[in-house]
Amino acid sequence: MLSHVIPPPRGYTKVPNGLVRQSRLGSDAKILVMYVQGLPEGDRDKALSEHARDLHFTGRRYQKAKTELVASGYLHEKRETVAGGRWRTVQVFSNFPLTDDQAARLRAGVPADGYELVSTGPVPTAHFPTVGAPSGPVVGGLLPADEELGKNESHPPTEAGSGDGEQDGQGEPGEPEEPEGVDGEASEEASEGLLEEPSDGPEVAVAERVLLSLRHEQRQLHLGVREARTLAGLAAEWLRRGVTAADLRRALCSGLPVEGVRTAVGFLAHRLREKLPAAPEAVPAPEPPPPPPALIACAGPGEEHMFRPHVPWATTCGPCHREEQRAFWADALARADAAPEPPPWRERFAAVAEGGAVSGTDTEGGAPGRSAP
Repeated sequence: MLSHVIPPPRGYTKVPNGLVRQSRLGSDAKILVMYVQGLPEGDRDKALSEHARDLHFTGRRYQKAKTELVASGYLHEKRETVAGGRWRTVQVFSNFPLTDDQAARLRAGVPADGYELVSTGPVPTAHFPTVGAPSGPVVGGLLPADEELGKNESHPPTEAGSGDGEQDGQGEPGEPEEPEGVDGEASEEASEGLLEEPSDGPEVAVAERVLLSLRHEQRQLHLGVREARTLAGLAAEWLRRGVTAADLRRALCSGLPVEGVRTAVGFLAHRLREKLPAAPEAVPAPEPPPPPPALIACAGPGEEHMFRPHVPWATTCGPCHREEQRAFWADALARADAAPEPPPWRERFAAVAEGGAVSGTDTEGGAPGRSAP
C-alpha cells in the first residue's frame, strides 16, 4: 500500500497510538474520544451524552460507544448526592485508560500515581483567573485544542524547506504563530474596548447564562465560559434597561451576516454596544396623599365625642347622622298617616265641574247690570 500523508501545520489533535490501535473500541468510541480531546478547554464541561449528540451519536449507537469506553477505562462514572436530596453523575473522561483508584483520585483533586490533574474547564467565578504560562501535555488528561500551532515533528521538513523557513525569518517550529486577518483584529478590539470585568449582581448571572445558551440557537455564536463572563457586563446593562432574557437572546441571534460570523465574541460585543436600547425614562414619584381632616366635636346628642368629617359641611358623626335621619323619616311618616285621606278622583272631578258652573252663572248675571257707556 502506498500512502501520502501531509502533516497539517495547525488545527490538529494529537491522538495516542494506543487509542487508535485499540481493538476493544469501535470507531464511534474512538471518534468520541478524539472529538472531546480536540475541544477548547472551556467547552468540555458538558456531559458526554451532549458531546455525542453534537456528533449525531444517539440512542443505541451512543450507549454502545459509552459501554466500550467504560469497559476499557477511558470513562469512569460515579453517582453522588448533592444539596436538596438530589443526585448527580460525575464523569471522569481521559484519553488514556485509568484504573478505578486513579479515577477516584482525579475526581477528588489528588494526583494519582504520577498522573497530574488536568482541569476540564474553568470554574465560574466573579473574577478572571490569574493568567500564567501554559503547561505541557500530561499523561492521563485531555490535550487542549490547537495545543501545538507549529509544524508537526512526526514528519520533519526537508533541508530545502528548512532553509526557506530561515530565510523568511520564521521562528522555531514549536513556536505559536499570531492570528492574522479580521478574526484577530475583532478579538483584540473586543478585549481592549468596553469589555470590563462584570460586577456582581443578579443581572450579570442571568446575562452570562443567556450568552452561554446562544450556542443552542446559532452554532456560530458558540462562546466559552471566560468569553461569556467577559461580555456579561454589557449584556447585563440590557437587562437593567427593562429587556427580558428572551428578548436579549432574540436580539443577539437574529439578523446574522450572510457570510457568517468570523468571531463570536467580537460580533456579540459589537452588537451589544451598537444595539443597546435607550434607558427608560424616570417615572416621577407619586404625590403624597393629602393629610386627614382634623378632628371636630360632634353636634349630635349624647356624650361629647370627636370625629373626622368626610365632607367639609358635616357636623355630626356617622352614627348620630343616621339616628337623625331615622328620626326625621319617622316623623314624616307619622304626619303622612295623620293627614286625611284625599277624596276619590270622581268626587274631585265633580267638585271641579261644579265650581266651574257656579263661576259661569255669576258672570252671566252680572252682565245686564252694567251701565251703558
